Amino acid sequence: MTGEGRRITARQAAGGLIVALVVAAGFAIPELFSPSNITQVLRQVSVTGIIAIGVTFVVVVGRLDLSVGSLLSLCAIVTVSLHDKVSPGAAIAAGIGIGALAGCVNGYLVAVRRLNSLIATLAMLSVFQGISLLYSGGQNALIASPDGTWFATIGRGYVFGVPMPVAILIVLSIIMSVLLRKTLFGAQVFAVGGNQIAAVYSTISAKRVIFATYVVSGTMTGIAAVIFGSRVMAAQNDSGSGYELAVLAGIILGGTSLLGGSGGIFRSVFGIVVLGFIQNALLLLGLPYYFQWLITWVIIIGAVWLDVASVRGRVFA
Repeated sequence: MTGEGRRITARQAAGGLIVALVVAAGFAIPELFSPSNITQVLRQVSVTGIIAIGVTFVVVVGRLDLSVGSLLSLCAIVTVSLHDKVSPGAAIAAGIGIGALAGCVNGYLVAVRRLNSLIATLAMLSVFQGISLLYSGGQNALIASPDGTWFATIGRGYVFGVPMPVAILIVLSIIMSVLLRKTLFGAQVFAVGGNQIAAVYSTISAKRVIFATYVVSGTMTGIAAVIFGSRVMAAQNDSGSGYELAVLAGIILGGTSLLGGSGGIFRSVFGIVVLGFIQNALLLLGLPYYFQWLITWVIIIGAVWLDVASVRGRVFA
């Protein structure tokens, strides 16, 4: 079996085991798969799922983006704080624009300056958090009249009986999946992630492709921040704390390799949804909230271990 075949088999086995555990939890906790709880979980994971869509592009190209948590906080703070000062439309544009601009900064550092993506985006995590604190003065942002603005529809409304955040997640998943799978840009993302040197010799501009994936990631985070702000109608400086780990865990759980060159949007969204049900099951069992982070770390470490082991052809080395 080829290395890629072993990697796919390992991911499928790990993913199948996790899904089986979730199904088993459904039998032990009947309310886990009740219609109301399913709707609630899907609504909760929609923000994480939209961020994961963007980060999937970065991971497929063989890089990481650990700044999305703090960027979510910054974009949400800006969107909510500007809502009453300008207009909902302008506030939304500002939030998404800052996300895209932040993606440009990350892309410049990683693609143009060739900094290690883990170190660069980890540093930007702190930068975005600092900017958020400076902008807000350490104060929470609130919308004065939550019930008197159409902005609330984005995070709290329904379309054909489906929560608006879930509908947005579905639409974005379809659009971005087509972009990744059916366009020249998507093919270049896979090519650079699979073998950057070979891609360059094929006249592909690796810098441009890597830069673009970070812009996609930042833009998706900005959109997620708008939905987050609309749902809560408020924002805190640490609103996005821990989102980067949840996003990474969901992407890995969905079968996208951190080694680059493989993955998919629907896989990542599926991983985020499964992780959401795992966390929800833990809460329904009455376990402390921090158990969610323990499980998240186990998933990340276990999935990466299997991915690397499948390439080496052995689990222990």
